[in-house]
Amino acid sequence: MSTRIVIADDHPMVQAALRSALVTALPDLDLIACRSVDEVLEVLSSDWREVDLVLLDLTMPGTDGFAGLFLLHAHFPTLPVAIVSARQDAATIQKAITFGASGYIPKSLDLPEMASAIGAILEGETWTPPRFGAETADPDAAMSARLASLSSQQLRILTKIIEGKLNKQIAGEMEIAEQTVKVHVSAILKKLGVVSRTQAAVTCERLLSTSARDSAKP
Repeated sequence: MSTRIVIADDHPMVQAALRSALVTALPDLDLIACRSVDEVLEVLSSDWREVDLVLLDLTMPGTDGFAGLFLLHAHFPTLPVAIVSARQDAATIQKAITFGASGYIPKSLDLPEMASAIGAILEGETWTPPRFGAETADPDAAMSARLASLSSQQLRILTKIIEGKLNKQIAGEMEIAEQTVKVHVSAILKKLGVVSRTQAAVTCERLLSTSARDSAKP
């Protein structure tokens, strides 16, 4: 049985490096390259259960920071997603793991190290760089944990709140009762410790973008 991996990175050199790292380690490999989060969502919409892993850059067209990871977990909560990024600071790595990433792979790793890290993630491990200290203080740790505690349904509703959708619009798009949306919104506000939809949206957007700009893209 082949291993299917989606590479979500808009830089051809990174795609080529990941491909080179994987083809020798995984002989029966099916790689799908995407240059935007929208492309990833389109690929996954048809057969996401056949995908073993998504390798996701933090900054791609149409998204920035952890928004891509947030969206993927909202729509495909059981799909393993690992971050591949030029950033290597402990706060960003810790936030990725808190938000449910299956691993964090710096782009500075050499190809054998990348292959080893991806192999470990495919085996079910949560892989982070050996020098990473999970005890590193993160001023957003408590709120990040609250955001990570939302269910997949609540995450989907929160993404629509961020888009400015009203309860009636959300209900129509998700094909659920408006009262059900209201219940979920109340639960979201309570879990995040905020008092309004606007505050929830602003807080979420800040958390998803903080310390996540990949200014060192190769």
